[in-house]
Amino acid sequence: MTSPTLSSRYSEISLPVKGMSCASCASRIEKMVLSQEGVLEANVNFAAESAHVQFQPEIVSSNVLVETIEKLGFEVPQMKKQFAVSGMTCASCVNRVEKRLKGLNGVSHAEVNLATERADIEYLPSLTGLPEFQSALQEIGFSIEEVKSVSNSEDTKTQNQGLHSLKARFWVALPLSIATMLGSMAFQFPHWVLLVLATPVQFWCGWQFYVGTWKTMSHGYTDMNALIAIGTSSAYFYSALITFFPNYFQSADAVYFDTSTMIIFLVLLGRLLEARAKGQASDAIHKLIGMQPRLARVEQDGEEKEIPIEELSAGDIVLVRPGERIPVDGVIAENSTSVDESMVTGESLPVEKKAGDPVIGASINKTGFIKVRATRLGQDSILAQIIKLVEQAQGSKAPVQRLADKVAGIFVPAVIAIASLAFFLWYFGGASFLTGEDSSFSFSLMIFISVMIIACPCALGLATPTAIMVGTGKGAELGVLIKSGSTLEQMQNLDTVVFDKTGTLTQGRFEVTDIFIHPDSKLSVEELLKFSASLEKGSEHPLGQAIVREAAQRKVKTLEVENFQAHPGFGVRGTVDGKDMLLGNSSHLKQHEADFSHWENQIQELSNKGKTAMLVFIENRPAGLIAAADSLKPQAKTVVSRLQDMEIKVVLLTGDNAGTAKAIAQQVGIQEVYAEVLPEQKQEVIKKLKEEKRFVAMVGDGINDSPALAEAHIGIALGSGTDVAMEASDVTLISSDLTSIIDAIELSRQTLGKIKQNLFWAFFYNSLGIPLAAGVFYPAYGILLQPMFAAAAMSFSSVSVVLNSLLLKRFKSNRALSEASL
Repeated sequence: MTSPTLSSRYSEISLPVKGMSCASCASRIEKMVLSQEGVLEANVNFAAESAHVQFQPEIVSSNVLVETIEKLGFEVPQMKKQFAVSGMTCASCVNRVEKRLKGLNGVSHAEVNLATERADIEYLPSLTGLPEFQSALQEIGFSIEEVKSVSNSEDTKTQNQGLHSLKARFWVALPLSIATMLGSMAFQFPHWVLLVLATPVQFWCGWQFYVGTWKTMSHGYTDMNALIAIGTSSAYFYSALITFFPNYFQSADAVYFDTSTMIIFLVLLGRLLEARAKGQASDAIHKLIGMQPRLARVEQDGEEKEIPIEELSAGDIVLVRPGERIPVDGVIAENSTSVDESMVTGESLPVEKKAGDPVIGASINKTGFIKVRATRLGQDSILAQIIKLVEQAQGSKAPVQRLADKVAGIFVPAVIAIASLAFFLWYFGGASFLTGEDSSFSFSLMIFISVMIIACPCALGLATPTAIMVGTGKGAELGVLIKSGSTLEQMQNLDTVVFDKTGTLTQGRFEVTDIFIHPDSKLSVEELLKFSASLEKGSEHPLGQAIVREAAQRKVKTLEVENFQAHPGFGVRGTVDGKDMLLGNSSHLKQHEADFSHWENQIQELSNKGKTAMLVFIENRPAGLIAAADSLKPQAKTVVSRLQDMEIKVVLLTGDNAGTAKAIAQQVGIQEVYAEVLPEQKQEVIKKLKEEKRFVAMVGDGINDSPALAEAHIGIALGSGTDVAMEASDVTLISSDLTSIIDAIELSRQTLGKIKQNLFWAFFYNSLGIPLAAGVFYPAYGILLQPMFAAAAMSFSSVSVVLNSLLLKRFKSNRALSEASL
């Protein structure tokens, strides 16, 4: 296809493209990209998995090019990073920063959080990056830097400096504003004394409001700083003019220095309380970071050495004494102990560990001296991944926040317009409602100041992120990792929970229960085990591992296996001691036309007892049958019952035969069962349930069930901590305790409830406060809000939504259910 004539102004971009299987895929992409208006040239390299495109950015954006390729079924990997944004003071700032970032070529998504002062940006590194972000935000008065690590000392130092500065200004404003108020009301100080008291409060304590106003106005917009600066400056300069030129004013005795100073004092108080409350909201992150040990005791060349954790390498032997934190993820190389993993998994009881068992870094060694072989270090460790996930969740937004962001985008200019309108209406038309003590100008000025001060976009901006921060942080304490605000909001819609069986409802550790030898076979039980274990020792399936363990317990030696083949969901095949072997379920044997009619009744009886039968054929002849069973988790029945009490339907999805699946389902009280479902078919079952207009959560191990987890509205990965695949799900449960599922649902619902309460309060406060401050109720009821009370109300509105969110810290885990079930 011929490309358009090359323009003098064009951009070039190289996009990585995944999913191409042949040259025709590259040709399809080229054809579709070239069909977009504004594309001048497109070359797709199948071998290099890349697309080089020349295009006119004023006609077509890079985001459209990416969407075009992805619509064809291919993937264009993009980079997602978190950045620190400074200079934001209210929700209108958030809206402005987001719009600016999203408008950059190469940025596909940007989400900015006021409470955490972070921006999550998804972008194409070949087209844009940090320098472009910095340049774009500097133009509108903000700065942005990359967040290098969750424990970045520079970030902490900067935050502490800002808090110290705020405290210093507050403690100066406190005595001066009180003195000014008393001097105005009780002691009738001379005006010049009040001016002296008010000036440092106005221009030192309140300097940040002037700086913020200048930054925003110089870039063509306004924010909350402007409301405070204009409101307090109006009171201060009007009073100063009266002080210096009293003869020019009708009410020369009325000055409002107390108004300007008390407003600044109350706003600083509100921001200080807000900062402290926000700090408590992010306690979970600080606790997780604080768990990371700084030093490790290692064994090198026969000697003990204490080295910084950063110097450890995979394979190093770490020595851990009783009472110490295990510094890294690893495997116990020597000895045994009990380990307290509560800070990571939420499980209160210590877990017994022996040589060969995995341990999680930051957990506490309780009883024995152990040697641990380091396996995962730094950002690959479980704790680092948990911190990363919690930070991502705390930086995300719930969709319900979008309305608040839209309102905040026009909020400040609208408030300035309302305040100005109220001033003129009262000045020119309010004389008939005023007493002789009030002049039209001073009364109208107080109205103007009250409206400017009481309006609070901060409450709108903090309503959602603070609740998400506390909710996701509390979840992390309980071993429940919720990935995003969107997941939190969707959890309220759940009406169906689908459980995988093995390792989810059950312990995931099969034990051999029965061994039968075929009448025509001359093998002994030990010989059958020897051949079967030899074949299965290369398999990772829990049933195969059960056979290998049984052979080891009976001290049966295994043989070498050749031509090993695994058929997921069916069984295994291979050659042992020169004999062709087949081991698997009845479906596997049917495919190979094997005759197992002798075992049909036995298989049915075992299935009815919840046992799984594995048939063994040697040289195409039946040799024996091995049955294994997987015990239910002690909390399974209680959790299923609780879900049903919450009007959530529970479904069992398993690869086991129908008899075994129904037996397990009856034990826990599940009515809807899908049995004999292969791993690749589980996704189709989830699709079917969604087509029935059901809102589905899939609970699985996060590895074998990843397609089904991705297909479900909400994927919940249940794991043991070290094995959990965190990226495969929307919710990750570090503990294997099923009650964590109840915790996740209830915590999500409570968090969303707090978000709705906060947004209602923020909208209600502004809806009532602005008319009250504008004097709407004054003519009929004599109700008027003074500027100082407006400042107090404004500060309280921000603090109240944060404090309301902090109530989520009281959430109690359902682990008591687990203990009651034992």
